[in-house]
Amino acid sequence: MSQIDKASRRQKIKDRSRGNVQGTETKPRLCVYRSLTQIYAQLIDDVNSKTIIAASTMSKDNKALKGTKSEVCRIVGKQIGEKALAEGITNVVFDRNGFRYHGRVKALADGAREAGLIF
Repeated sequence: MSQIDKASRRQKIKDRSRGNVQGTETKPRLCVYRSLTQIYAQLIDDVNSKTIIAASTMSKDNKALKGTKSEVCRIVGKQIGEKALAEGITNVVFDRNGFRYHGRVKALADGAREAGLIF
């Protein structure tokens, strides 16, 4: 399977799932993007087209994190969960962005659940 096929396959999955997933101000969308070495998570209000909270491995706080990629993703998930609770957000809709719910994506979701987010 070539890289173009993988990208177009993921885009189709992403488009299909985004038809069912939409974030609001009270229940935002937790969107995850996974690159080869980094992971990014955002809470997005789709009604107002606004990013409420963001966390990633590229932020200043997380540059010095040590451990496996999955362990770091769990920490990023906890951080976004704690930031959301500080803003008064407890319920979110999970958007895996076309990625499989496995490995680093699952670790981030588990970390967010540990912090107290409900989805």
